Amino acid sequence: MEIILLQKVANLGNIGDRVKVRSGFGRNFLLPQGKATLATPENVARFEARRAELERLAREHLTSAAERAEAMKEFKLTIHAKAGTEGKLFGSIGTSDIAEAATRAGFKVERSEVRLPHGPLRMVGEHSINLHLHADVDVPVQVTIVAEE
Repeated sequence: MEIILLQKVANLGNIGDRVKVRSGFGRNFLLPQGKATLATPENVARFEARRAELERLAREHLTSAAERAEAMKEFKLTIHAKAGTEGKLFGSIGTSDIAEAATRAGFKVERSEVRLPHGPLRMVGEHSINLHLHADVDVPVQVTIVAEE
């Protein structure tokens, strides 16, 4: 399946690139999310007419992500959770818990922007996670999990 990218997609290409992808990836992910369109002659002409607008939107999105990253540079997140005597949590801290805690701390973070490199957090202590704000912008964040009394 040949498509035209309407947004930058990691490990695939930039705006306006014509790429071949597997039909399932295109049909189930790229097309429904508006990240790409089929590479038909009509869509190619429509894309070329909108290219400047799409590139302007991409630049604005990148600058807003860079501003958010600059504001979060020194951000440290503290989460209180129930834990046993050896520091093992009852349950775990996942992406939605981190996104909610960051939003409460004053930084608007979506669940889909949180990257947990080693899976859900299950122990008390300091953990390093990444916030993926844009295809080109990642922010490392220290998360400290404190046991509740």
